[in-house]
Amino acid sequence: MHDTPGEARPLHPHTLLVHGAKAYAGNPVRASTPPIYLSATFANSSLHESGEYHYSRGGNPTRDALEAKLAALEGCAGVRSFACTSGVGALHLLLAELEPGDRVLCSQDVYGGTFRLFGDAWQRRGVGIDYCDASDLTQLAKGFTPRTRLVHIEPVGNPMMSVCDVAQIAELAHERGALLSVDNTSLCSLHCKPLALGADIAIQSATKYLCGHGDVTAGVFSVRDAQRAKRIGFHHNSEGMALAPFDCYMLHRSMESLAPRLAWQERTARELAARLHATPGVLRVRHPSLLRGTAREVHVRQSTGDGCVISFETGSAAASARVIDALTLFAIRVSFGSVTSSASVPFGMSHRGMPKEVAHLRPPDDLIRLSIGVEDVEDLWADLSRALALVR
Repeated sequence: MHDTPGEARPLHPHTLLVHGAKAYAGNPVRASTPPIYLSATFANSSLHESGEYHYSRGGNPTRDALEAKLAALEGCAGVRSFACTSGVGALHLLLAELEPGDRVLCSQDVYGGTFRLFGDAWQRRGVGIDYCDASDLTQLAKGFTPRTRLVHIEPVGNPMMSVCDVAQIAELAHERGALLSVDNTSLCSLHCKPLALGADIAIQSATKYLCGHGDVTAGVFSVRDAQRAKRIGFHHNSEGMALAPFDCYMLHRSMESLAPRLAWQERTARELAARLHATPGVLRVRHPSLLRGTAREVHVRQSTGDGCVISFETGSAAASARVIDALTLFAIRVSFGSVTSSASVPFGMSHRGMPKEVAHLRPPDDLIRLSIGVEDVEDLWADLSRALALVR
């Protein structure tokens, strides 16, 4: 079916990444890439007449270009995105929606830094935190209290790969007068659109997939409600959360290759997950492509991709340590989503510093998390299978 003449056809997300949202203030030479405005300040035209920009923390043309692209990628109208200094910085902006005495109902399968932020920083500010298995709607419903103001989930949990139904949880939260925030880092806004699924807030660590090269630390906070956007904009500026111009440029550039590199990484991850699943001595492999039943149905309904993270267990912390140490192509490091592959044990790395009161929610001590890069699949498999054979 052809488009009606005169109608603006929506651009596919892959096209948006390289062509969409290129408008930015002042482009007299029609540059194909937004320039880096490194200026900290912008001059007024006169004492009583100010221009569009004043001070880079509050507004910068390079950041505007990036934020326009980030908003367009969320897949629905009226979105305002804020580029932040880190994913945790974006998470911290959630406090703008909370008051002392409010409670947050959080999934128990989330990034380790989320536990640290909520437990160590927020509770001192009078915000209560409750955890539950958010992949189970019955358990989630039981976790609400009269003071629950916010529900926080990940569509695919890090690192246990539990699947949360964003649309159903949004409905449940709204029925109880709560907001839903979704940390979408595990899938990214190319594959999952939490705001279009009913969430009030979508957050990402842009350090991961959106950047993908391990050279930018950044976060994204996206909302649809105009009043909420105004409130978040105030905190984004006044609390110094704004991403610096050079990092905005680097992230903007990296996002242009997001679709092809992530497609390559996901294809390799699916193949390696299948091979690990069939490998003796590997007890359980966790990857969205291996999900079955309702969990798989939910994942397919709300996402167009699986990500490039694989988690698996060996049955022994000592065995997992030997596997990690035997790898050569997989660097031992935290984070994921880069073009180079890496391996970690979340129990002793990303989730090590969890507050004592939630230490029982740490992932198993034998769980290995792999981030699959753009290397050749056979090279990565040779490295993995050799390391696993040494342990066996």
